Amino acid sequence: MTHRSSLRTLGIALYLLCVAAVTWGAWSYSYAQALGQIAARGESDLALASDRLVAGLLRYRSTAVLLSDHPALADLHSGGLRAAADNLLLETVDKTGAMMALYLDRDGQVLAASHQGDDRERSIAPVFLRASDGALGASHGISDQFGRRAYYFASPSFEETGGVRGILVVAVDIDRLEQEWRASRPAVFFSDDLGQIFVTSRSELLFWKKGLRGFVDPAGELHEVRIETESGHDFWHQSLSPYVPSTALYLKQPLPVIGMTGEALLDVGPAQRLAGLQTGIVAVLGLVLGAVLVVADIRRRTLARANVILETRVRDRTQDLEQANDALRHEVKERQDAEAALRKAQADLVQAGKLSALGQMSAGISHELNQPLMAIRQYAENGESFLTRGRPEKAGENLSRISQLATRAARIITNLRAFARNENEPMGKVDLVGVIQSAVELTEARLASDGVTLDWDPKATKGPVYARGGEVRLSQVFVNLINNAADAMAGLEQKSIRIEINNGEQLSVNVSDSGPGIADPDRIFEPFYSTKEVGEGMGLGLSISYGLVQSFGGQIRGSNAEHGAMFTVELEYWSSD
Repeated sequence: MTHRSSLRTLGIALYLLCVAAVTWGAWSYSYAQALGQIAARGESDLALASDRLVAGLLRYRSTAVLLSDHPALADLHSGGLRAAADNLLLETVDKTGAMMALYLDRDGQVLAASHQGDDRERSIAPVFLRASDGALGASHGISDQFGRRAYYFASPSFEETGGVRGILVVAVDIDRLEQEWRASRPAVFFSDDLGQIFVTSRSELLFWKKGLRGFVDPAGELHEVRIETESGHDFWHQSLSPYVPSTALYLKQPLPVIGMTGEALLDVGPAQRLAGLQTGIVAVLGLVLGAVLVVADIRRRTLARANVILETRVRDRTQDLEQANDALRHEVKERQDAEAALRKAQADLVQAGKLSALGQMSAGISHELNQPLMAIRQYAENGESFLTRGRPEKAGENLSRISQLATRAARIITNLRAFARNENEPMGKVDLVGVIQSAVELTEARLASDGVTLDWDPKATKGPVYARGGEVRLSQVFVNLINNAADAMAGLEQKSIRIEINNGEQLSVNVSDSGPGIADPDRIFEPFYSTKEVGEGMGLGLSISYGLVQSFGGQIRGSNAEHGAMFTVELEYWSSD
């Protein structure tokens, strides 16, 4: 093996090592981002389930408080008819959906009941004792008469002297409260102070009790749970049920108002699949680029060897003047063959360059596609929640936004396919204010999370400004500029971005930030030039933006302003001529 061959092998090895490092960085970043979104959505789902349970229970507490001083119940202490009180309690139970209602005196004797046999209800003892002391009682247990889970509220009825004369107990049917969200995603359960699961969206987990090593089911069998903490999140590894993910993100929310703790187990599989897909795209792009570079190097060395051979043959044949004519004809033929090979090699290099540019464009487009896809998923889940909560108008708004985002994703894919066929998106009349507003909306969540202040007033131009260009590609340019500005200000305390349209003689848009400025303005639009850390970018965004603006007949330039960097995009006004 020659020295040059060893250097080429070493270079390929180093390149593959760099691709592996970039791929690992892409995996870590993508997984962390997806996991954060799953955690945020899970916290929302857990809060929604908790609010449903608490609100469903507390309305019965209000019923117990308001009904405890009803005249029909008060008359029972002075010889009133029990039938009237029984009818009152039965009517209240039927209207509110409660399981049962009891009215007792201080000694525990049942004075009125919504159902016959309610005097055998022993599970009300804890709330009865608390209400006997003049306080509002609340507890949970299994109904002796109905054999179902119940949550009890006990409200005291006071005499004119202030003493407790009776206690009204209202029992809530937990099974009925669970019906509207049972078997929903994710797995949600509510446990009491003893760690026993009393309310859950997974019926197979009912009455399981939490221990040091996991859960113990009603049959006494231990189901072990292994807990890991990573990136500030707790992960449970278990086999509790076929309907509970074996690896889950664990969330909890204390509910002191009902004496329970809400807990949720979220499937992390979607986050792993999304991170794997994005990592695979990065790896494929890196390998394709490496393959293009290797092929180009092989062709260059082949041409170099052919040129050396050609020069040697020419030199040998010019030494003999006696065979000048034959040598000349032979030389002309060889040169023609060499030129044909050179033209073919040049055409192949042009195609390789096109494939390289397509890989650069795909890197930017894949990032832009991820935003509407994730937004479609979020709007779909929000729409489902609104339908569940009986708010169809809000669900309709989410469906409309999903349609708009799907249309936008289709147009982005159309641009990419047109680029592969050497075609361009037709130039047309584009509302520049609407395009910038769309880019601002796409980056709004990211700017808010990074603490960036955006100075942009779409009404400042006093009407639409029409430019010549393509709406999707022009929107991508401003999304790239806004994201690059946010990246440049990472770590600073004061972060601000200003967008301004100048619609004078020359139509232009200025995007400026309060960051550290541009280190090398002359190289800022070169492909693969980046000042970011490894794994945070490929240096293609500004290069792609440069090409897109030029395809509209415009110009883009970057410079250092008084405070930070400023990018100016010059475009042509729309003209129907």
